[in-house]
Amino acid sequence: MNTAKKVIENYNVNTLATAAHVTAPVHAKVPADFAGQRSDYALAQMFPEYSRSRLTAWLKAGRITLNGASPAPKDKVWGGEAVLLNAEADPQTSAFRAENIPINVVFEDAHIIVINKPAGLVVHPGSGNWDGTLLNALLQHAPALAQIPRAGIVHRLDKDTSGLLVVAKTLIAQTALVRQLQDHSVTREYVAVVHGFLQKSGMVDAPIGRHKTQRTRMAVAPNGKAAITHYEPIEHYLQATLVRCQLETGRTHQIRVHLMSLGHPLVGDPVYGANRKTPAFPRQALHAQKLALTHPATGRRRSWNAPIPADIKELLVTLENAE
Repeated sequence: MNTAKKVIENYNVNTLATAAHVTAPVHAKVPADFAGQRSDYALAQMFPEYSRSRLTAWLKAGRITLNGASPAPKDKVWGGEAVLLNAEADPQTSAFRAENIPINVVFEDAHIIVINKPAGLVVHPGSGNWDGTLLNALLQHAPALAQIPRAGIVHRLDKDTSGLLVVAKTLIAQTALVRQLQDHSVTREYVAVVHGFLQKSGMVDAPIGRHKTQRTRMAVAPNGKAAITHYEPIEHYLQATLVRCQLETGRTHQIRVHLMSLGHPLVGDPVYGANRKTPAFPRQALHAQKLALTHPATGRRRSWNAPIPADIKELLVTLENAE
């Protein structure tokens, strides 16, 4: 009998499961001809549905035992050891699962949903945020969105940016909205509170790309993607300025990067304004206030407004009282 067959036969068939959905312990026995191998290497052969790096992590976390003990990845096996694997489900398996998360629906019909997203809610699952996202909430709110790529999401807001975004409920609507975003016919206006005294209106036309050394950051980069932001000061305070911004493009962190490039990072921005401690605010002070687009079914221009949220209003009161 070859090794592969022996490994399969050593499984407890009642608990055998796929990598994505293991919920019960898996029992196996180390084949005799694995004697002398490192435990992580032996386990990688015994459980090929899991990556070696994941098995190594589980060894270190005590989720895999041999004869009741937790070996180090480099420890050798001698054959015959009883293996108990308590697999941890891949977090990505929950990425497209419906979750009962409240959402503020501003408008909905058979074609689109317009949502006022609160600060703190991630829009789409990704590294470190595989559940608890707007996508999970949308699948609960409208289960048919499971048939639409990305559950109909066509653009995003940063986790700690509040405000309006539109979701497509049909493939036709999704295609139409993506085309509007590409030809810059979707109006997206934001209000932001920035550090310092921003004197006059203007435009930043500067490409944005990944930061050269800090890969989680974006930066103005000559080889980046084209990015244009229009800005207009609305109200001045002693330490800050309330600014209206309108996007022509929608690059990652665009407003945050462009306003920082002017020397006026957003109040509360933990990434691009980290060296500015006052006024204090627990998130970047940015809110998507207005959204306008051509309805994909009726062809009529529609627009929506979301009032400035309470936390930014409180910030503005604080700034006003500080003068």
